[in-house]
Amino acid sequence: MAKLRPSGGYRDLRSFQAATIIYDATYWFSERFLEPRSRMSDQMVQAARSGRQNIAEGSRAAATSSQTELRLVNVARSSLEELLLDYEDFLRHRHLRQWKPDDPEALAVRHIGQNRSDQSDPADPAAHYALYAAWLDHDDPAIRANALLCLINQANTLLDRQIEALEAQFIEEGGYSEQLATARLAERNRKRTGPPPESPATIPPCPECGKAMVLRTAQKGKSAGKQFWGCSGYPDCKGLVDV
Repeated sequence: MAKLRPSGGYRDLRSFQAATIIYDATYWFSERFLEPRSRMSDQMVQAARSGRQNIAEGSRAAATSSQTELRLVNVARSSLEELLLDYEDFLRHRHLRQWKPDDPEALAVRHIGQNRSDQSDPADPAAHYALYAAWLDHDDPAIRANALLCLINQANTLLDRQIEALEAQFIEEGGYSEQLATARLAERNRKRTGPPPESPATIPPCPECGKAMVLRTAQKGKSAGKQFWGCSGYPDCKGLVDV
């Protein structure tokens, strides 16, 4: 029996793929440019990890709870918003320039994400990261931080759309418990009513007059209890067809 609600498949989500790049790049950014074991380093890495892991956990939870899925995706969105502020703080506290949305560098980074369909095997984390390596592996921390701000903004936009779609689905279809109850009721009705009546395509015509036949049950004689097709024009027509 197929699952009532699909779940998993998070590796194919663009939000998860973007969050994976953000987590990897933040881990390496923290190693190189932040004080080891500092509170800020730990918080940034954990926020990046939370963004990625909660997308995956929410996708798996979809099998039994649409509300849990929605809650976890919202947690992922909140974690990435926290990380966004951390990178903005990093630039501001060091008097480093933050790219404007229409700066050539920002447009170049955003162009990669907006044209992912042109890239080969985008679900491969290493291949996806390589598309941004010129910025994410740069020796200048300002370039790395600004590129990550672009990626986080794109990931947040994807998550906003994902949350909107999940909310609409919940309103239209209900939660898992409601769907389970509906499926159970449908199965009870199916068992109670039995198989559907014969469709017109399976009802034979009367061999005598051509009218539609009616399924009848013999009431007496040696064939008592057995079903047969009798002409709907009976008693004027006494055409018969064995079942």
